[in-house]
Amino acid sequence: MSIQRVQSKWTKTNIMLKSEYLRQYMPTTKLFSRSSLQSMLSDYGMVYVKPINGMHGNGIIRVERTTVPSIGYRFQMNTKAIFSTTFDQLFKQLVKQKKKRSYLVQRGIHLLRHQKRRFDIRVMVQKNLRNEWEVTGIIGRLAHPAKIVTNYHSGGTPMAIDRLMADHSTSSELAAFKNRLRKLCISIANNLQETYPNLKELGVDIAIDAKLHPWILEVNTSPDPFIFRKLPDQSVFQKVYRYAKAYGRFKKRRSRP
Repeated sequence: MSIQRVQSKWTKTNIMLKSEYLRQYMPTTKLFSRSSLQSMLSDYGMVYVKPINGMHGNGIIRVERTTVPSIGYRFQMNTKAIFSTTFDQLFKQLVKQKKKRSYLVQRGIHLLRHQKRRFDIRVMVQKNLRNEWEVTGIIGRLAHPAKIVTNYHSGGTPMAIDRLMADHSTSSELAAFKNRLRKLCISIANNLQETYPNLKELGVDIAIDAKLHPWILEVNTSPDPFIFRKLPDQSVFQKVYRYAKAYGRFKKRRSRP
């Protein structure tokens, strides 16, 4: 039986919102429209505008109000920042950028930083050899200095979470935080599995705010296992690969006659 994949961020978001436990970890997310963008910028000051079916951080735009009245708004996609004097101008520019693709607006979380670069966390959740959900890997993703996304495919640097969190938590606080992440991500997997019973693996992207509160940015049903090769502890990748191979992520090569 094939591994189930779910592309739509909006679909996954709405499933998770049914869980009272998960809702406390989910940034406000709405379908992109003039009114949703305007209200969320008013409420939060900074938002991320994301394609519903995007991958690898492609097409993500960071939008924020500025403190300079003559400028008004700033948005960035890739490395280029564009300024708008009015909301009308901002909205027209964003519509032009997104073209005809369907987008979401998500409350912006101000990420923690390491050496002045933003970072978030990728948590790998897989079906283990007993067909039970297990967190097999946790890794930090350090954003490229000039970019707004942390994805490895967009120039981010994979790094051990212990190193990234060293300036933000004690060893005991970090241990407690990791346990919290494991509980959260197993709950996400169980929640989504109720609708999609053939899921086998998830890559959960987590933002951490200044109070060390985790926020679910995105759940990927086709996560890259090879990012965990970048960790000093190779046993993490070995387990990730072993489980992925067991549930059929990697097809066996046919022997030649």
